Amino acid sequence: MNPPLIAMLGTQWDLEAPVVGLAWSGDGRALGYALGDGRLAMVDTQWRGGPQVEAREGGGVTLRPAERPAPAPEAIRCHGGSCHGVAAHAAGGFVTGGDDGRVVRTWQAKRQEAIAAGREAWIDAVACSATGDIAYAGGRQVARCRADGTTEALDLPASAAGVAFAPDGQTLAVAHSGGVTLWGADGATRLLAWSGYHRSVAWSPDGRYVVSGMQENALHGWRVADGGDIEMGGYMGQPLSLSFSAGGRMLVTSGALRPVCWDFLRPGSAPGECGIASKAPVGCVACHPRDGVIAVGHHSGAVSLCRPGSDDFLLVRSTGGGAVSALAWSPSGTQLAFGTEGGAFGWIGLPELIFQRRPQAAAHPRTLDQEVTQ
Repeated sequence: MNPPLIAMLGTQWDLEAPVVGLAWSGDGRALGYALGDGRLAMVDTQWRGGPQVEAREGGGVTLRPAERPAPAPEAIRCHGGSCHGVAAHAAGGFVTGGDDGRVVRTWQAKRQEAIAAGREAWIDAVACSATGDIAYAGGRQVARCRADGTTEALDLPASAAGVAFAPDGQTLAVAHSGGVTLWGADGATRLLAWSGYHRSVAWSPDGRYVVSGMQENALHGWRVADGGDIEMGGYMGQPLSLSFSAGGRMLVTSGALRPVCWDFLRPGSAPGECGIASKAPVGCVACHPRDGVIAVGHHSGAVSLCRPGSDDFLLVRSTGGGAVSALAWSPSGTQLAFGTEGGAFGWIGLPELIFQRRPQAAAHPRTLDQEVTQ
């Protein structure tokens, strides 16, 4: 069996603190990892002398090992307790929120700026828009700090659990018990109501749909134009990781032993599953920004790649280091980053040549746990 791809094309570290979340800079040159001990680990992903993938005459690829180690991460203290979220700012740097009630923007040169401080409630979620706005939520209040420096606050019907800006950066979606609140740039609000505890939220790439992941082992979606409801249930666990495919046709989620795929061009159709079955549930999913590839993070710590409608897979990382808690592609789709609850984190370069190869299925049916230990 071939070794996992990260052994050939990537790098990983352990700073002995749980990874709460990760974000790529807009240009894909830097990574920010929010850690459970209040630090932000930043990584320069410009790996000079790193591994190379070259096409072979007649098909296939040749992997050339790295000539020097990858740049080491730089960890900077941002919060007195734990980080609770991280997002990349459109103008550079990373924004974090923590249980000390602070929101901090940090640059790689160890420069920091306090966006908010002295709040009584923990900052449970942060998000940055394409237009430079920063949103942060704590308790029953969400705030929006605009690019011009002004800040507005909105009281919610329940404590916020997740925030996400629409693709155009104009409208903020806030998930909470009882539904999702939409807050427009003009100050107008709208409640998309549905009974239950909504813990995560995502927009479709065209901004037509909002979908939430619920504690009740289900998803719920809305058509933004008319508020039409889309019920999506039948999960064995909570589908909190949500990722739309590049064209928006497919919504891929966690919450099962394999990634679950919903076809938004066929409303009402049953969802499909893909990849290899595992004894460890899927905890994170991330759709490639251009290609039809899905990155999958398992509770076992394993990371794999698959495609909708296929059982084939490529193993990126073996089990260990705790459950995968964060997973994201770079904006170009040529790099994939991960983090685990045990404190392991890293990234791997995946050029397009890799995707031109058909992922190799196991010769006999077996679980991912068996596959990575043999």
